Amino acid sequence: MIHPTAVIDPAAKLAADVEVGPYSVIGAEVEIAEGTWIGPHVVIKGPTRIGRNNKIYQFASVGEDCQDKKYKGERTFLEIGDNNVIREFVTIQRGTIQDNSLTQIADGCLIMNYTHIAHDCVVGDNCVIANGTQLAGHVHLSNNVIIGGLSAIHQFCHVGPYVMIGGGTMIRNDVPAFVMAVGNPGVARGMNYEGMKRNGLPKAVISQLRKAYKLVYQSEMTVQKSVEEMESWNFDSEHLNLFIESIKASSRGILPE
Repeated sequence: MIHPTAVIDPAAKLAADVEVGPYSVIGAEVEIAEGTWIGPHVVIKGPTRIGRNNKIYQFASVGEDCQDKKYKGERTFLEIGDNNVIREFVTIQRGTIQDNSLTQIADGCLIMNYTHIAHDCVVGDNCVIANGTQLAGHVHLSNNVIIGGLSAIHQFCHVGPYVMIGGGTMIRNDVPAFVMAVGNPGVARGMNYEGMKRNGLPKAVISQLRKAYKLVYQSEMTVQKSVEEMESWNFDSEHLNLFIESIKASSRGILPE
């Protein structure tokens, strides 16, 4: 399973069935669980923990020191969950002590060629990040986010669940749940209704979210007043609550329309 040209540090811990391709380098304090495939010319540096059934393609750099001038060699970490696909030339870097010392990728993500995931980023389940996307430090992506190619997200921005970001978009603000974003600078352009349908949201919920979007973005109410109005609605929906909570949690201000 381990190609003879691969270099594996004796302190690395690989499950018995992990495959490692030619000329890959795996450093100390790297743990890789069952079923994971590492292609050729991959570099993985620890402390990094990689879960089950991941595929990491050639020339990816995983768990390297972060690109932050404040970083002075402190012990920081990267954790990658299960069933992720990490394509060619992807770079994922460990955290910093200025945050939680941890960069995290959850489960079921597709991270395409030349994507950069900087220090202290948190990426949720089932995200799709297309070619050339750049995530600055401390960015948080919730579950089921889709990002088009050549997009960039400013440091400390939070992106809510089921958000769709169009290709070539520059995100400078927090993006509420279900919103579609496009442009440079990025602006809101309605909601990800097609994504809602594909994920089985009932028509009544989609209709209520449409009403919520119009209230926040197209009424004369302030954001705070629109949130208060939505909270007064007699409509019990976890999805509406996701939209409301992602707005209330924003520290950078939500994406404008």
